[in-house]
Amino acid sequence: MRFTPSIFGQLIESLDRRQFQATVDRHDGDAYDKCFKSWDHLVALIYAQFGAAGSLRALEASWNANAHHHYHLGCGRLQRSTLSDANKRRPAGVFAETFALLTGQLGRKMRREGTAMLRLIDSTPIPLGKLCDWAKSNGRIRGMKLHIVYDPNADCPRVLDITDANVNDAQIGRTIAIEAGATYVFDKGYCHYGWWTAIAKAAAIFVTRPKTSMVLAVGATRTLEAPKGDGFLILEDCEVSLASKGDCKLPVPLRRLVLKRDQGDTITLLTNDLDRSAVEIGQLYKDRWQIELLFRWIKQHLKIRRFLGYNDNAIRLQIFAAMIAYALLRIATRANAITIPILRFTDLVIQCLFQRKSIAAIDKPPPVNPSRPKPKISPDQMAFSYA
Repeated sequence: MRFTPSIFGQLIESLDRRQFQATVDRHDGDAYDKCFKSWDHLVALIYAQFGAAGSLRALEASWNANAHHHYHLGCGRLQRSTLSDANKRRPAGVFAETFALLTGQLGRKMRREGTAMLRLIDSTPIPLGKLCDWAKSNGRIRGMKLHIVYDPNADCPRVLDITDANVNDAQIGRTIAIEAGATYVFDKGYCHYGWWTAIAKAAAIFVTRPKTSMVLAVGATRTLEAPKGDGFLILEDCEVSLASKGDCKLPVPLRRLVLKRDQGDTITLLTNDLDRSAVEIGQLYKDRWQIELLFRWIKQHLKIRRFLGYNDNAIRLQIFAAMIAYALLRIATRANAITIPILRFTDLVIQCLFQRKSIAAIDKPPPVNPSRPKPKISPDQMAFSYA
């Protein structure tokens, strides 16, 4: 009889065990744990995302109740104290590099010739509350901050970083590797003239909003042709330069756009793109809303509000495991040509986690047992009709 792996087993097939072990060896991830390896740790935390485990005891009980699936997953039984120790000591870089490998795999599946490289950059806070007194505060929340560079075409975060809540966004932006030909869209929190100059020198484009304290000198005014966009109207399009004293001037030609949204508010955009039309640039900034939708989806459907450990390393590991689970879901939908909405697919994965059926048929009813053939009815047999 042909063996069919469980839904959970098919999800983690995208994780290359050899690449993962090479990552573990680079970080010496198994230095302190002889029996609970990094692979066991990763699979357990991914299962915690889908199994909705709210505590270490709940995760231990739920995982050990499905011991007959452990062999095919390459794992063993779980002990709460062992998992707690691993959450404190295992390097978070192991999970971070694993997520990077998955995003590269997801990006290759969605690469298209001639598709513009659009990168949306933003961050979202992760409140930790009073239970984590070690967490730093930015004046509004006490906790950590999740920084993401998002590719909306592939529906995939390209870069993921986790910092304290009081770390400035522009500080993380300067560490991002700039891709030539890409267009980076971000908010005014990423205002750093040196970084903007580096983007321009790398033959890339940025679209952002200037701070209110930024003084700009207006140069040539551009003619507005078809100023009406999808939900906004272009009011002004002109070339500007930074009118500051000293040596902090931007050696980059800039362009300022003023647009009015249909809701009534007016916003100002700043870019080094001198070729696109004003409506196209306005649409690029409007597309930045997609990263906000990503943050909402992550916080609603991944388990990053309640943590299995309250130390810094445990929280980082759980966040990276949540994003790995997110990437595995996206890879599975595209590899199996899933057409149902991603929310429904996620719910079905949670309900059918250890069922032995194909992911492609996860929303289909179980097949008829072939060992019980239907009775053959002769056309000459008399049929009775009951009212």
